Amino acid sequence: MVLGIVGVTGMVGRVMLSVLEKYKFPFKKMYVSASQKSLGKRLFCINQAYKVISITHLLSKKPNIVLFSSGSEISKKWAPEFAKIGSTVIDNSSAWRMDPNKKLIVPEINSYFLEKKDKIIANPNCSTIQLVMILYPLHVKYHIKRVIISTYQSVTGTGKKALNQLNKEKNNKMVSHIHQIYPYPIYQNILPHCDDFTKNGYSIEEIKLIKETKKIMNDENILITATSVRVPVIGGHSESVNITFNQNPDIHCIREILSKTKGVIVQDNPSKNIYPMPLYAHGKDEIFVGRIRKDFSHPNSINLWIVADNLRKGAATNAIQIAEYILKKN
Repeated sequence: MVLGIVGVTGMVGRVMLSVLEKYKFPFKKMYVSASQKSLGKRLFCINQAYKVISITHLLSKKPNIVLFSSGSEISKKWAPEFAKIGSTVIDNSSAWRMDPNKKLIVPEINSYFLEKKDKIIANPNCSTIQLVMILYPLHVKYHIKRVIISTYQSVTGTGKKALNQLNKEKNNKMVSHIHQIYPYPIYQNILPHCDDFTKNGYSIEEIKLIKETKKIMNDENILITATSVRVPVIGGHSESVNITFNQNPDIHCIREILSKTKGVIVQDNPSKNIYPMPLYAHGKDEIFVGRIRKDFSHPNSINLWIVADNLRKGAATNAIQIAEYILKKN
């Protein structure tokens, strides 16, 4: 099996190499691609060096599976070209997520939707993945009516330049307007501003979270509202979530369902200071959930707290799990 990676030098691309090594992904050959300025660089995976080549060169290698993590414009231009030669593209950008003809996949939830003809597969937004991993098993049991989400999103979700801005501010270095990714300082600050704002007052990030969740859950009737916030954190994204069901849920049953859900770890003993934190989710592939409690303002509602490494299960790991599923199925 020939594997390709587009955007290998970015934050998600580098994590992909780490995840491939951790899970001993069974490729026979791998070719990696990035922008013009990275051509010729060598990156390591499973004790072997891989030279960065151009995307046209990668296309000529006719990979079986290609992992894309290079932005929407590159994906829109090149994913169809790989699909034409028979490659299966798993794309991390927002380019194909809401395309009615493309599948939006979280393997633990809806991988069974995939067919051999699906040559471009969309990987969901990072904050969406960790949310639906918790919502879906609860929806199966109790049927969700409404969800209210507030996210606390790591600067790593914006990319290397945002991380550089945080580190420079932390070290009391001046950040020029050219190199400032956020409209305000992010160190010792939080910004209720993830991506651009739309005419209705919601940010693009918030709209992604709402629309993608409904698509993955395969239920347009769930009422969802979201507020996305950028925080000066590196380890992962956190979410405060209020869920209203069509019936009064049993909180012990909620905990039991989540504790038995593959890929989810329950950390829920606040009296012992046990709850999910991005510091400890960093570098891990699971979704962590805690602070599980009844909402005493509404009999059919609960509150909980979700944390995950946005570069791993929120991006690279989920994409590689999709690739693993394709290999097993074919």
